Amino acid sequence: MRIITISREFGSGGRELGKRLADLLKFDYYDKEIIEAAAASKGLDKSYAEAIMENSANKNMLLHFRQSFVGSTMGQMTLQKTQTNLLLEQKKVIEEIAKLGRDCVIIGRNADVLLKAYQPFNLFVCADMQAKIRRCMERAQEEERLTNREIERKIRSVDKSRQQTREIITGSRWGERSGYHLTVNTTDWDIKALVPAVADFANRWFSQIK
Repeated sequence: MRIITISREFGSGGRELGKRLADLLKFDYYDKEIIEAAAASKGLDKSYAEAIMENSANKNMLLHFRQSFVGSTMGQMTLQKTQTNLLLEQKKVIEEIAKLGRDCVIIGRNADVLLKAYQPFNLFVCADMQAKIRRCMERAQEEERLTNREIERKIRSVDKSRQQTREIITGSRWGERSGYHLTVNTTDWDIKALVPAVADFANRWFSQIK
């Protein structure tokens, strides 16, 4: 079984790269299906669950699995409990995916750390800010048009949330180069053109793993 995990900066094209990579290698592909499965198990609307997870990181939150909710208001406690339950359920879903024993690509969700025992190939996708803003603008729906400044604010917010969530649940740093086998900067690249090279690198990496 070969597992590829993809961590990515918001707007860098990591999701597209992961899907094209899975298609080329004929791997299973998991992205929003993970949070959807976690939400369904808790009887939550998938959009609501995704919104909660996207904003789950807060330095003042006691979100670690072994910590309590001391000092929180009742409303914060309820929200934090929901977030914690979703994180635990998401972890369970990711572990169940690995147990299927099928080659797969998993987008985000800290799968690289959660599935460390399976020796996944861990990829980090990044880009410079202007490239990320441009990609977001190209893919935005007509009713979702934002200014460059608003998009940049969104990018920084999402990436900060991902960074803090990772630190809370894994104790490791998001984007730390030593945690990944390959970092891909998509700035000025067509994602489709990058896929064969990444696939070749991944295959060579898997071939030398005992």
